[in-house]
Amino acid sequence: MFYSPVVVVILFLVFSCNSKSEKKEEDLKKTSEKVIPELKLHIDSVAVSKFYEAYPKLVKFQDEVLALYKKKNSTQLWLDNKGVVEFGNTLFNKYKGLEAEGLKANFPYNEKINPIFETSVDNKLSKVDTDLMISNLYFYYVQKVSGVDEKTSRSLEWLLPRKKVNYQVFSDSIHEKATISDDKKSKMFSQYYKLRDALHQYREIEKKGGWKTVEVGEDFKNFKIGDSVDAIGQIRERLYITGELKENDKSYVVDTTLIKAIKNYEIHHGLTPKNIILKEHIAELNIPVSERIKTIIANMERCRWIDPQLEKGKEYIEVNIPEFRLYLIRDHEIAFVSPVVVGKAMTKTVIFSGMMNNIVFSPYWNVPTSIINKEIKPGMAKNKNYLAQKNLEWNNGAVRQVPGKNNSLGLVKFLFPNSNNIYLHDTPAKSLFERENRAFSHGCVRVGKPRELAIEILKQDPTWTPARIDKAMHAGKENWVSLKKKVPVYIGYFTAWVDRKGELNFYKDVYQRDESLIKLLTEE
Repeated sequence: MFYSPVVVVILFLVFSCNSKSEKKEEDLKKTSEKVIPELKLHIDSVAVSKFYEAYPKLVKFQDEVLALYKKKNSTQLWLDNKGVVEFGNTLFNKYKGLEAEGLKANFPYNEKINPIFETSVDNKLSKVDTDLMISNLYFYYVQKVSGVDEKTSRSLEWLLPRKKVNYQVFSDSIHEKATISDDKKSKMFSQYYKLRDALHQYREIEKKGGWKTVEVGEDFKNFKIGDSVDAIGQIRERLYITGELKENDKSYVVDTTLIKAIKNYEIHHGLTPKNIILKEHIAELNIPVSERIKTIIANMERCRWIDPQLEKGKEYIEVNIPEFRLYLIRDHEIAFVSPVVVGKAMTKTVIFSGMMNNIVFSPYWNVPTSIINKEIKPGMAKNKNYLAQKNLEWNNGAVRQVPGKNNSLGLVKFLFPNSNNIYLHDTPAKSLFERENRAFSHGCVRVGKPRELAIEILKQDPTWTPARIDKAMHAGKENWVSLKKKVPVYIGYFTAWVDRKGELNFYKDVYQRDESLIKLLTEE
């Protein structure tokens, strides 16, 4: 193909112009890169002090923030020439997602922090104050996901060791431009993530309207197989929503399928399985989904207080007070389970931990001074044979109960020294383990299967065979055994718990601890 001279000239000019234009743009780009220097803000102690004068609600973070900027040579952490760095945006998204963690995203200066990240609103803060505001959001977020401070949890009578908040680890992640991830199992007690999934499930139920109240008459006593009333259909619908019934045939007749579903419900709500539907079951079924959500949130908060290293132990004992149950965990599996009796409301079992170092067979019971004053002395005043009838004796100015089957500690006790004078022990009152509510003791934990627990613990010492343990338990003479390896004991308080099968369990708030915690979380 041939072009006329005119066309050739035009094409030359076009390509020439394009070439010059592209070169010009490239030169401008290079020039602009040279002209615009790297953003360098000076954020020293003076700038930090001025910031907190303007925003006093954040002053509790001042020391941490100041230390953070000193480590960064008093330059910005969150801004570059393009604006907020990626890690800053990740932080803001995590902050906005606190609701999914059962927390409220209520940063004290929301009206200042939101415009930094939301393009629809102008950010009127200076660059220095912008960087400082994000740093404060950072420490606010870390504090929220770490739970209320130790002073507050102790005021709620939680004396288990607290997980330490390591701001250094978090701040290092800023310098490494890492993403904020709280889903690593090493960061949180594993139960936390399970409850978070349950929270999502129950919020979805709430969005769909929750569940309706099961309506029964005031004279209602029970439903048994074969009974047929409208309320049966309501019970089916209720159990279908939370998954105890896999299918809802909308039948108004009590059949074996419904009874099986109710039994499953009972097991996961701290009730003794029965073959009938009682008033207590209806009351449990009628607890609104909103209340169940609050319970899950309260227990997620308790999980924030627990060091995840706890569950990495090779062997330990855990007692959940509201569940009235003890577990021996060995090699991350449940090796042994026993029902327990815990303290009454007036003599609560303390939430704490200790190291079991001794097992005592055929123990004496050294009666606490409080019980001597409240029970024994009044008993002696009414009956001069009171001590003998109770198998009690004076011992160096104190009172103790002699070993034997009628001893209040039973035939064996398990000691883990502590200032609360709490331990695990046997009991002659075996019938109490059949009850649903097992809060009857003076504070110590009575074990339903003490012999079996002793056998399990003493597996570490092959000289203590089951036969030798039986003999020591019935010897009528106190015998102390020092454990070759101490066993950690953790006494906790969880009213919602996801078990190893993935089933969500709710337990009665036996010491009424949930309400104050929920109030604290909602007020923050």
